[in-house]
This record gives sequence, structure tokens and C-alpha cells, in this order.
Amino acid sequence: MKTNCSLLAVLISVSVPLCALAQAPYKRPPQDIMDIVEAQPTPRASLSPRRTYMLLTEYESMPDIAHMSQPLLRIAGLRITPAYNSRQQTSFSTGFLLKALTDDSDIRVKLPTGAKLGYAKWSDNDQWLAFAQYSDRGVSLWLAEAETGDTRLLLDKKLNLTVGYGFLWLPDNKHILAYTIPEGRGAPPAESRVPTGPAIQATSGKVSKVRTYQDLLTSAHDEALFDYYTRSQLALVNTANGTVKKLGPPGIYASVSYSPDGKYLLVNRIKRPYSYMVTYRSFAHAYELWDSKGKHVHTIADLPLAEEVPLHGVAQGPRQVSWRALAPATLCWVEALDEGNPEKEAAFRDRLMMLAAPCKSPAREIIKVKERFSSLSWVEEKGLALLADYDWKKRWRTLSLINVDDESFKPKTLISLSTQDRYADPGRAVFKRVASGESVVKYADASIFLSGSGASPEGDRPFLDKLNLKTVKKERLFHCQAKTYESFVGFTGDSEDRIITRYESKTEVPNYYLLDLDQKKRRPLTAFQDPAPQLTGVKKELIKYTREDGVELSGTLYLPPKYKKGERLPLVVWAYPREFSNARVAGQIRGSSHRFTYYRGYSQLFFITQGYALLDNAQMPVIGDPKTMNDSFVQQIVASAQAAIDKLDRMGIVDPKRVGVGGHSYGAFMTANLLAHCDLFAAGIARSGAYNRSLTPFGFQSERRTFWEVPEIYFKLSPFMHAHKVNEPILLIHGEVDNNSGTFPIQSKRFYHAIKGHGATAKLVMLPNESHGYRARESVLHVLAEMFDWFDEHVKNRQ
Repeated sequence: MKTNCSLLAVLISVSVPLCALAQAPYKRPPQDIMDIVEAQPTPRASLSPRRTYMLLTEYESMPDIAHMSQPLLRIAGLRITPAYNSRQQTSFSTGFLLKALTDDSDIRVKLPTGAKLGYAKWSDNDQWLAFAQYSDRGVSLWLAEAETGDTRLLLDKKLNLTVGYGFLWLPDNKHILAYTIPEGRGAPPAESRVPTGPAIQATSGKVSKVRTYQDLLTSAHDEALFDYYTRSQLALVNTANGTVKKLGPPGIYASVSYSPDGKYLLVNRIKRPYSYMVTYRSFAHAYELWDSKGKHVHTIADLPLAEEVPLHGVAQGPRQVSWRALAPATLCWVEALDEGNPEKEAAFRDRLMMLAAPCKSPAREIIKVKERFSSLSWVEEKGLALLADYDWKKRWRTLSLINVDDESFKPKTLISLSTQDRYADPGRAVFKRVASGESVVKYADASIFLSGSGASPEGDRPFLDKLNLKTVKKERLFHCQAKTYESFVGFTGDSEDRIITRYESKTEVPNYYLLDLDQKKRRPLTAFQDPAPQLTGVKKELIKYTREDGVELSGTLYLPPKYKKGERLPLVVWAYPREFSNARVAGQIRGSSHRFTYYRGYSQLFFITQGYALLDNAQMPVIGDPKTMNDSFVQQIVASAQAAIDKLDRMGIVDPKRVGVGGHSYGAFMTANLLAHCDLFAAGIARSGAYNRSLTPFGFQSERRTFWEVPEIYFKLSPFMHAHKVNEPILLIHGEVDNNSGTFPIQSKRFYHAIKGHGATAKLVMLPNESHGYRARESVLHVLAEMFDWFDEHVKNRQ
């Protein structure tokens, strides 16, 4: 009792008073670093549904701080920019280039100068491209013709992009369903300076263990703002003549989708009551069936507010409602058989249901699912589907073949393995678009196709396999060559012998190619150039080493371009700890040292330019029973760090007295723990971390126990509780509006105060208007400058 009372006193009190933070101008790193950071990024590439075109999307690398400082609403788990009536957009596309795969011709989509664009959506016949354009007065919907690149305006500043998809193509490829701002909605609700009363929440008898969400509703005014900005009028836009027709009543629509035959709509409508504890995704909602004119036909499920969902569980009632592919209008969904509680014993956890529109007869059960339903993928052969389930406790994934039209068909297990076993991972199914616009698993010769990363002791070597569903035997169609990195992107049309790949190496920038599998010939589709040729000489290699308990580890070692053998450099160890059930899978190699290295944003890779060696993605596995592995978290990360430093010391590459450690998010949590519990490092950098686990009392990362079950573990793992042991300099960086669950900005502030109160060396940098990751140009450059200055003073030039 005394121990618990003392613990509680520590958790709720901080002896050091709050102090004002000094406002300082933004710093900049050296000019050569700025030149790399601000270089035009390589366009993003994607394929059209029919594989007729490759779309190259050009985009801005970073917004400026003025853009990030626009007025923002943080409500119901959303971040809404009122000026756009959209979710916060931190990066815009700036141009579209279409590359015809048939003749290699380029078609530039004609756009206004300085256009700020959102995502683009293809019509299923590859003829049209619809996209959003942002302006200070709203978001407009535009249409581009693929063959010519000509564009025209469809909806002027009327799109509502707060909740839902914004717009989607109909199966006829002639109409677009758009979420629009309701006509005559008036001005936003004004907040009275005089409150009408307190905000009240109450509970009685219901268990509600929820994560520590941020940006939630807090008042009646917040509710009014949520209603105002998220309410949409669905509108049917004729792309041929531009006419617009309203569809159904205004509402808050989380999703809308058309049946394959285009005669019905599946509507997921959010409704009251709302919640001050969970995000809008857990608000009360209803799945409804409408006809093509917007008339309500049937309510599939009317679901209550989901505040009492068990941790790691699911809500009761129908969920993941969707259309069945290759059928005119049939709905499918999943229902929990264990009350959604993973801790409850149950022979089957879920069941798959099916119901044909217009829903005149009861839904029928298709199959009971032993573990928690994960996904259902329809195969191109009618009736066949791939059913995936997941055992959360064992971290086990199973993929089965089922036939929803044949009751005599016995489910066949195709894949059953640990989700952590990368070496055994058979890959994921390859999809294609059929004539009706549906995405289905590609099927030929009684086989499906699997594409995977091909993890191996030598690193990733991507592959493409053909899996026979009758014999469950595989045929390898493509395998990346050793010492390069080439991954499967997609087939060209219905061909099986011509594929599109993305090829790269340590020194060759990623580009796309058309590869003939029979003739083994490759034809380039793109010719992207190295955005940072001045760093081509950086040395990069995969190194392997062993922890004292026998666990095999690895990391990617980077050395400066002019490094001379035998020279001992200051070292930066950058890592992110991960949990594993056993040592065998923990030691598997992840990634490839043969990939091209991009230098972007505030990446730790820039330390290479400052005369440091960098051990990136240094493995920090925490191994054990999923329920209790965190009991030895500290011991395991310290042992992993020691093994890494010892290895590089034996190689004669680093000075073990000049080693810094850093990490982001859970990596920041790791960094603080390492500084508190060992003396291996000269200094640390912790970005956007959580340091007091009593502020995440219902679990964190993969921890399944609550604070009240194992308070001693939460205490042991919280660097805040061990601030008096942090005797190495630590740089704390955090976004002032971090909305990631658990990493409240106050985590860094309180940890800094605790360190300051014990006379240690620390610096706290709070970035205005930044979230869990940092987006603004000024913030990115400042973070780099702070990191360089900190490690130069406390690591490289350590006295």
C-alpha cells in the first residue's frame, strides 16, 4: 500500500514549476544540406486501372510555415482547414504527366500556373482523370482527358473533403459522385464568450478502456462545428455536360460506394450521439442501402456509439460492410461472435454474412471464422475469395480459399504463418480491374499471383510467384537479382509475360521498366535523375553482429564519401525498438543495403555529411511472451546497443567514447531509457516521444496490460521516473500540436522539467504548428540544424 501511494504521488506531481519557453528565430543547417533538402523531389508514379498509362505526379517537397499556420480546427480526431473545408493538407501536387505505355508518348495535363492539387482518380476505362484543386476560397473538382491532357472545371469551390472520399467515379465512367458543401448553410457557428454551463461526462458500470486520443470534441460548440464542416450534400455530376443533381439528404457520410451494376449505393452515415472520448470513426453510425436516385431502401445496421470496445477488440454488430465483386448488387459484412473481446474464449470469433439487394430476405451466414477476421479478397473466378484471419495473441496470419456459392466446398488453407516471420512470407495477392470497375485478385490457369519483398539473410530480393489453387504449388516468375533491388509493380493488361518493375541499386536512382519475362529484356519507362549527386560516394553496407544472449542483430552502416579505412569516426546510432515472440524471427534481416538512398526532410542520414558514421535501423528487438516481454525491455535494448558499439569498435570504424543515440516516437522513448540506464552514449536526440507511461495507462505500443495491473512495469519503463539518472545531454524535439495517440506534447515538456530539476544538460525544442512528424520547410531545416549542433558539441567534439 505504501509503495502504491508513493508511486501515485510521483505520477501526479512535478516539483519544478512551469517556465516560459524562449521564442527564437528558425535556424538553418549548412547551405549544401539546404540544397539537398530543397531539391525537387522525384515524381510519384502510379498505373492507370487498365495499365494504359503511367501517371507521374509532381509535388512540392515542403510547405512553408505560413501554410502550416493557417487556422485549424482540431475536433473529433480530425484536423480541418476551414478555408478549404477539407482535412488539413500539408503537401500539394503541382502537376500531372501521363506516359502512354503503348508508345512511350508523354501527355502533360494542362493546369493553371501555381496550381495546388489534391489526389487524382482514374475512371475505370482509363479515359478520364478527376482531381481536386485547392484555393483560398475552397476546393474545386476538375476533369482531365487522358488522350489530350485537356482539362475543364466541373464544380467550382464546392467540394467537402473533411469526411469521406470527396468524390468517386460511377461504374458507367460518365458520372462522378461528389461530396459537396450544402447550399445556403450560412456562416460557421459562433462561440459565445459566456459559457452556458460546464462540460459534463458521466459513467456508471460500463468498462471503457480507450487509447489516449487527441483532438477530441470538448464542448457543445465543438459538436456544432463538427456538424457544420462535415455535413455534405451528395451530388451526381455528369462529366459530359456538367449538370449536377442532388442525391439524398445532406448528412455526414463516412463512405459511399456504388454496387457493381450501378443500381444501388451503400452509405455509411455518421449520426449522434457523439463522444468526447473517441474519434468520429467510433461515433454512432448507420449502414444504409439507397437506390440510384438517393432513396432509402433498407437499413443494414444502426450501430451505437463505440466507447466500450475492448482493447485490441472490435465493435459488435456488422462491420466492414462492402459490395461483393462479380455480382450485380450483393452486400457482405462481418459480425463478432465473441462480443468483440479477444480475451473471451470462443470457438469462432467472427462470421461472414451476405445479403443481396434490395434486401427483401434475411442475410445468410457464409462461414464462421476461427480467429479475428482480417480481410476478404474476391478472386476473378466467380464465387472464390481469399479469407484472411489474424490471431492477435499469437501474431499469426492465415489465408484460406473459400467459395461463397458452393456449400460443399471446404475451405482450403493456403498460408499459415507468424506475421513476424519475414523469411517465410509468401507475399500478397496481385489485383486487377475487371470491366465493371471492380478490383479482384488476378486469376489464370487455376492460379493466383503473389508479390512479396523476398526477405532473406542477404537482404530483401522481391519476387513474383504463381500459386496454383488446386495443388498449392508455386512457380517463380520473377526474382530480383543479387546486389540490386527490383520490385514488381504490375502486369501490363492481361499479359503474364510482361510486367512493370521498379529497379534501383546503391548508385542508381529508382526508375520504372517494362520487363519481358520470356526474353529477359528490360525497356525503361522513366529516366529520373539523382536529386543529390554530391552524395553518390557515400559508403553503405549491411553489418551483422550478435547480442550477448545469442540473438543475431543487424543494421545498415553509412560512412562519409571521403572516409579512409582505419579512421575512427564519431558514431550516431538511430533505432526504433520492435517486439518479437522469439529470437529466430527477431534476428531476421529487414530491408536491403542495395537500395538507392534518398536524403529527405530531417532524416538522420544527413549526419553522414557532417563527418559521422551512422548505424541506421540498428535492430533493438524486445523478445519474449507478448504478455510479459516488456518486463525486460530495458535490459534488452541496452544489450543490443552494447553489441552494436562493440561490433563497430572491433571493425576499427568508430570511437566508442563518441557515440550518440537517437530516435523518433517509440525510438525517442528508447533513447531516453538508454541514457537513463546505461553509460554507452555521449548524448541523445529524442523526437516526438512519450516518457511517462502513466499518461498512457491502457497500454502502449504492444503492451497488453494496463497501468493498474502492473504499475511497477509502467514505472520501470518510464524515463520520467528515472530522470535523476539521465546524466548525458539530451535534445528533446516535439511538435506543439502532436496528434499521435500517446505522444502528447506535454510528455516532452514534463520530461525536460524533470531533467532540469536534477541539474542535467537538456534542450527542449517545441515546433509551432507541427504534429508528430514535421512538415514545414522552416521546421525541417531547424531540426537538422539543432541535431547537428547538439551532436557536434556533445559527441563529435566531446571533451
